[in-house]
Amino acid sequence: MPAYAILGAQWGDEGKGKIVDFLSEKADVVARFAGGNNAGHTVINDQGHFSLHQVPSGIFWPQTLSVMGSGVVVDPPSLLDEISSLKNRGIDVEGRLLISERAHLIMPYHIELDQLSESAKGDNAIGTTGRGIGPAYADKASRNGLRVSELLDLDALKPRLKETLEHANALITKVYSGKPMELETVFNKCKEWSLLLSPYIGAAEDILHERLEGNQIIVLEGAQGALLDLDHGTYPFVTSSNPTIGGASVGLGLHPSQIAGVIGVFKAYCTRVGGGPFPTELTGKTGDRIRDLAQEFGTTTGRPRRVGWFDSVMANYSSKINGYSSVVLTRLDVLDGFDSIKVCVGYEFDGKRINRLPGGQGVLQHCEPIFEEYSGWDKPTAGATSFAELPKQAVDYVMRLESLIGCPIDVISTGPKRQEAITRRSIL
Repeated sequence: MPAYAILGAQWGDEGKGKIVDFLSEKADVVARFAGGNNAGHTVINDQGHFSLHQVPSGIFWPQTLSVMGSGVVVDPPSLLDEISSLKNRGIDVEGRLLISERAHLIMPYHIELDQLSESAKGDNAIGTTGRGIGPAYADKASRNGLRVSELLDLDALKPRLKETLEHANALITKVYSGKPMELETVFNKCKEWSLLLSPYIGAAEDILHERLEGNQIIVLEGAQGALLDLDHGTYPFVTSSNPTIGGASVGLGLHPSQIAGVIGVFKAYCTRVGGGPFPTELTGKTGDRIRDLAQEFGTTTGRPRRVGWFDSVMANYSSKINGYSSVVLTRLDVLDGFDSIKVCVGYEFDGKRINRLPGGQGVLQHCEPIFEEYSGWDKPTAGATSFAELPKQAVDYVMRLESLIGCPIDVISTGPKRQEAITRRSIL
């Protein structure tokens, strides 16, 4: 049985947590492949309201194994808090959560470096969450990082930690004039993490292949969104990993032929957190109204999200680089009651129309959106569970987005709860 990837198709915050939870009813494994605790996935089900940051969103279905792959960076204190919170609320985690031994650790000095770096940039700050994600991936790329497996051999870890900490302290003190961290203090934390996390660490890649060979269904859970991809996003205002389909393969040790479906999750409008170009951004009353109706505040940071109309230029680009076989459209109900709704169908730059996403931020920052305008609808879509329940104007809007994205919209989310969804075609 093949795997199915669920990817954020815009700038993240598309509602992937709800969709992964919704689709995991049929899954045997849910595997997270990239990012760290800079991602927040909200899940509302019969067991309550949950905000997840590292544990995969399939953890609420008793038959699933939740896997954190080698492409993930792990923040031990945050993960332990999350595990404890789930246990306290009656969610069984023991034997159902697996951390790849090849995943990298976010260390205390990574968090310090992240915050010092953002502060030093002043008005040019990217808008990171300050959780050490970028520095952890930077150490990984420079072969200076520490893997989760090293928590299982503390004698071998200490000299490695000494070396990496010396490098980090040089940056902290000489570049940012900060205070150095003590080796024994950090090593004592590692000993604590080793004791508490050892039962969850294992050969994730081997187990994923065994499960696939055993004809089981695996859902690959993305974090962030395609437009925040390190290579294909709106660089430099991006994340430090690859939330696109290539990251799913690399971050879990799966080859492309094992991925049978790629599901792109789009909001019915756009949002982004932090800095960077946003051609369709709404800065007036309409944007405030959408933000308040949808409670568009970051699950991880609590920051208000920037809001804009749906951008089909970026949507089509996202579809091309990921090869979506299905689209899930979320937050359609947020647009209930608007007199009119706009969709960006192109950009104007230097007096000329362009229909592609520019690769340079200098051009993109000066692109003006070209809009199509559609009639809104009065009849609510909130809570609808069949396509026939939608008002004609909402159907027209969905079908136009489907045409612009270039991929069928198979599921429409009409509310935050698990059952509030329209399935036009089964995805798994």
